[in-house]
Amino acid sequence: MKGDNVKHTILRCTLAGTALAALTACGGDSRTWYPVLPEAANSPTVTVDDLGTGAWTVSSGDANKPTMGRYYAAANGKRLLAQEDDPIERVNLLLRRADASSKWAAIPVPTSDLAVSFLRTEARRLPTPDATALAGRYVVRLSDGGAADFLIGSDGRITAGNLPGCRLSGALTASSLPSTLSLNLDSNGCAGLPAHASGVLIADPQDAPANLRLLADDGSRTVDLRGYAEPAT
Repeated sequence: MKGDNVKHTILRCTLAGTALAALTACGGDSRTWYPVLPEAANSPTVTVDDLGTGAWTVSSGDANKPTMGRYYAAANGKRLLAQEDDPIERVNLLLRRADASSKWAAIPVPTSDLAVSFLRTEARRLPTPDATALAGRYVVRLSDGGAADFLIGSDGRITAGNLPGCRLSGALTASSLPSTLSLNLDSNGCAGLPAHASGVLIADPQDAPANLRLLADDGSRTVDLRGYAEPAT
């Protein structure tokens, strides 16, 4: 039995070493070992036209009924494309790339290869949102028709408001994507929202009367919340 255990340990070390080169020896804390699994051979390929640094309004798909989108491009190659349903103008597909050397990912994950080519592009001159200027209380509408509120502090911290039910919290930080703030969002008891999501906050006049918009995902579901400024309660 002891020999079998030794063989099993050696095999496990070998596999761990190939999965995570950062582990120089077996016996480290297994709780910190997250093997990177190879992409499935039939994993859908996602490609998106590349635009220069800045914020853009774009359209793609059928020229007779185009899909509208918002495209944000950072100098380091990071990209975000939010495509909207028509006529409800709610984001149903987020496409993102971490940097110039990374592959595009689509959320929700497509069932077949996806190629996005733009019909039209329009550069936008949008200011970068300022957490201090945004400080206050906001109300958002949930997918079940209910509402939730949250507070943005001058430090970018997001805390839950006083409305019952859905509780939103998180943080806003500087973003490399133009005209955005980086968003980490936690939710509890919120219809249609994942427990944790990351993305961006935008403040686009096109979304008026909404004062801001939260666009995020958890890797499988998208988040699109419009925030309306309300007096603190």
